[in-house]
Amino acid sequence: MPKFEWLNPVKGFGVTFHHIFKKPITVNYPEEKRPTAPRFHGRHQLNRWPDGLEKCVGCELCAWACPADAIFVEGADNTDEERYSPGERYGRTYQINYLRCILCGLCIEACPTRALTMTNEYELADSTRESLIYTKEMLLAPLTAGMEQPPHQMRLGETEEDYYRLGRDNG
Repeated sequence: MPKFEWLNPVKGFGVTFHHIFKKPITVNYPEEKRPTAPRFHGRHQLNRWPDGLEKCVGCELCAWACPADAIFVEGADNTDEERYSPGERYGRTYQINYLRCILCGLCIEACPTRALTMTNEYELADSTRESLIYTKEMLLAPLTAGMEQPPHQMRLGETEEDYYRLGRDNG
């Protein structure tokens, strides 16, 4: 028997006794919410242009970039009577399944119009599986002052080039 091997159980109890008398660290989570880190990846948000049109053009690049296959996008064409985005297309159906989403942010990097961003909201638990599939209406950023509910014509310029230039400077 090696020398001092009989001390191993005593060393283990030493660690236990050391922690018994420390004050426990508790977090009052639901009552006191701690701030998140500046680059925290939380719930997704579909952004709008300053006049209220959607930035999503229905290109489906976010769905292709998603390693968990959690995003479903179905694009449709804008018409002169019903315009939801300044481009030729818009995302008619947009869903993110938070049962599958790993919050990696690859969809954000893939978005060419910066339509998709991530918020600091991290409370994504719910009691039913269906409520964790977020639809376009749940993901769209709320309208702020000066915005108009789509569908409507472009308000930031006559051409798409003017629109994107004016929208970038103001937004």
